[in-house]
Amino acid sequence: MHHPPHTASVPLTGGAKLLQPGLTCWRVEPAARFAPIVDAAAYFAHLRCALLRARHAVLFIGWEFDTRIKLDPDHPLPGLPEELGPFLSELGRRRPELSIRVLQWNLGVLGTLARGTTPLYLLNWMRARGFQFRLDSAHPPGASHHQKIVVIDDALAFCGGIDMTDDRWDTRDHADQDTRRVRPSGRAYAPFHDATVAVDGAAAAALGVLARERWHRATGEQVAPPSSPTHDPWPDGLRPLLRDVQVGIARTAPPFHGRPNVHEIEQLYLAAIAAARHTIYIESQYFAARCIAEAMASRLREPDGPEIVVINPERAMGWLEEAAMGRGRGRVLAHIHGADRFGRFRIYRPVTPAGQPIYVHAKVLIIDDCLLKIGSSNLNNRSMGLDTECDLAVEAMPGHATDRAVAAEILGLRDALLGEHLGVPPDDIARTLARTGSLIAAIEALRCDTGRTLVPLDASAAGAVQPLSEGELLDPEQPEPVWRAVLHALADRRRRRAHPLRRAAERTGVSSE
Repeated sequence: MHHPPHTASVPLTGGAKLLQPGLTCWRVEPAARFAPIVDAAAYFAHLRCALLRARHAVLFIGWEFDTRIKLDPDHPLPGLPEELGPFLSELGRRRPELSIRVLQWNLGVLGTLARGTTPLYLLNWMRARGFQFRLDSAHPPGASHHQKIVVIDDALAFCGGIDMTDDRWDTRDHADQDTRRVRPSGRAYAPFHDATVAVDGAAAAALGVLARERWHRATGEQVAPPSSPTHDPWPDGLRPLLRDVQVGIARTAPPFHGRPNVHEIEQLYLAAIAAARHTIYIESQYFAARCIAEAMASRLREPDGPEIVVINPERAMGWLEEAAMGRGRGRVLAHIHGADRFGRFRIYRPVTPAGQPIYVHAKVLIIDDCLLKIGSSNLNNRSMGLDTECDLAVEAMPGHATDRAVAAEILGLRDALLGEHLGVPPDDIARTLARTGSLIAAIEALRCDTGRTLVPLDASAAGAVQPLSEGELLDPEQPEPVWRAVLHALADRRRRRAHPLRRAAERTGVSSE
């Protein structure tokens, strides 16, 4: 199969680190604390706590924001608004020395402006002292800015897959009848699974550099870094998974106005898949990346290659997304099933005890007990080369005594995620895996016909093995002439005119969300 130049995998020698600056990541920086946060209920609550401790500068980088979301509906604070917009306005009023900047993808604002009172909150923000809201259009036609980053005083940063918008808040219980899981309009939405990471130290400061560079490219304003922090904004109650660890920061960025393309995330995926010895565990909103499918197929053809487990949602959110990503997933699954001679690949979707689909928005990669990566990148073509992405990763080198604790915590997080999906304690995952010697066998032994569980995703629509294309119009691998995407979208809409357009589809358009 033909590969564009950027899909060639980075050659890594045996035993080499996967996180290599300039190849599979931008930088590797130390963090005293590294804390994955699963699901938005916990993230929003921890973020509120950290924002209250901000002293100098807060910079939000996002795909979309909704000023009406409640940060912690279970624990309102006296004298402080519960909703994001009024909360930030009040924070700025109380701390006039604090600068708050919010940068949003320019086309993501179409959804923002369609939401009731949100424009009024934006006007309040724009009048607030020390507050700036800007739109980022510094991208090729058809691309989106998909990073989700918050940096506080260069002392603490959050980076992952969780947007500060509606339809995101949920607990790890993903209860069927959770009355808190409602949009600002009062309308309920489906259970939602997601993940992000908090880091401090030099890793947080590096994300500050990245965020200010994004701000400069979007607005032309050079923002000076805050003075060296003398305080600790780390949220109470957020237990680090790892301490004193090296954190890799990997990016995707398309070429634009003299800026070279960046494919660190793609190269890290390819290097990690090639290095896997036993298991590859993935959570992703999509499963449509051609280069990843080819790399997986190559490992599945090996007699002693790794097992691969993918957790996906049942379907994409809207008809436009489903048309592009659903078709892409069908092609990828057909290609992978054709290569899976030894039965080492499984793809599942999580459901609630009542059988309701849980929407998977998390972007997680865990390779054996050696690599953990969480970020904004999906397993689709866009995230490999067209959209702006940022992932964080930590690595444990096999055989290194000092990395044994890191390896144990990586496996512990994987077992906790699987336990969440299967409705069992993480220890059950570890014990069953030790007994069966197979991650797939452990999942199959713990799956049940009723209750919260993982359901094999129906791949029957994939059909016969099809050649993987160079990328769909709505999921391209690199920038394309905008007229092609426009014509395709118009034709698709005419064909589907009889179908209602869901709000989520209107909001997402051709983005990676």
